[in-house]
Amino acid sequence: MDVPRPARTIGLVALSLMTLDCGRPVINNRPATPDATPRAPLEQLWTEPRDLERRSLLWGSAPPDQAPSKQTEFKVVKLDTSGYSSGYDVVGPDGRQWDIKVGKEAQTEVVVSRILWALGYHQPATYYATGWKLEGTYEDEGEAARFRLDSDHDNDGEWEWLDNPFTDVRPFRGLIAINLLLSNWDFKTSNNRIYVVKGSDGPERRYVVQDLGASFGKARLARSNSLLALLPWKGGTRNDIEDFEDTKLIRQVRGSEATLDYRGPRGDILETMNVADVIWACELMNRLRDAQLDDAFKAADYDAAIRARYVAKIRAKIREGLALRADARLSTEGP
Repeated sequence: MDVPRPARTIGLVALSLMTLDCGRPVINNRPATPDATPRAPLEQLWTEPRDLERRSLLWGSAPPDQAPSKQTEFKVVKLDTSGYSSGYDVVGPDGRQWDIKVGKEAQTEVVVSRILWALGYHQPATYYATGWKLEGTYEDEGEAARFRLDSDHDNDGEWEWLDNPFTDVRPFRGLIAINLLLSNWDFKTSNNRIYVVKGSDGPERRYVVQDLGASFGKARLARSNSLLALLPWKGGTRNDIEDFEDTKLIRQVRGSEATLDYRGPRGDILETMNVADVIWACELMNRLRDAQLDDAFKAADYDAAIRARYVAKIRAKIREGLALRADARLSTEGP
C-alpha cells in the first residue's frame, strides 16, 4: 500500500512554497529578484522558441534522414542492466554511437524529449524504432525501443538540480514545473548531463535533462520512504494513461497558497519554484497546438485514441496552471 505524503505547497502572494519540516509547515521566501543573472550563458540551458507554434514534434531535434535503419546491424559495445529499463550501447557501421532503451519508457522518453525541445530546451536526437538488428543473439532485439544518438557530443559530466548556474533564472524553474506537469518524477542527478557540442565559434556546453522515461504516470513515493527512490520501480508509474489522467497540476488553492499534486521523491527540488514559475511554464506549454502534441505521441507510435487522451489531459493541466493568474497577479507583477 502506498503511504500518502503531504502535498507540496506554493505561495501565491508571498512568492513562497509550503514544504514540510517534521510535519510543520515552513514558508521559504523566494529571492527578491526572480530573474537574476545566470552564472553561465542562459543559451546553455534554454533559448526562447520564437517559432514554437510552427515547430514539428513529429521529429523534434532528430533529423528524419538520420534515423537508424532496419537494414543496419549494430555492434553491441555494452549491456545496460541498471535502472528500470534495460538497453544497449551500440555502434553502427558508419561509426555513429547509440544508446538503446527497451521497454515502456521508450515511448514516454521520445514524447517528453520532443516537447522539451519544442519549448526551447536542449535535447539529444532520439528516435522510436522497431525491427532493429544487433550482431549476435539478443532476446529483445527488434522490440520497440528508444534510440538516442550519443556520438554527436562529448559528455562533460552531470549537473545538480539544486546547484547549477541557472537556479535563479525562470526558465530553469519553469523546466521543473514542465516536468511536473508531464508527471516526470525521476529527478535523479544522473539524468542531467552536460553535453559539449561543436559550435560555430568552437565547443559549446549544453545542460540537458535526458532519460525522461518516468513520465506520463503518477508519482507515488511517500516521503517517509524516500530511500526507496533508489529502486527505479518504486518511485511511481510511467506510461500509464489511467494514472496520468488521475493526476493534477494543482491539488487545491486556499487563500494565498496553492498545493501542487506531487508525492514523489526529491520534493526539495520543487521548493525552488514559486507560482510565477508555474504560470510561466504553463503559458509556454499553452503555445503548443493540440496537433503538435499529437505529433509528439505519434512519433512514439501511440494509437490515436490514447494520443487524444494524453493530449486532453496535458491541456487540462495547463489550464490549471493558467488559472493561477487570477490569484497571483501581484506576485507576477513584482520584481
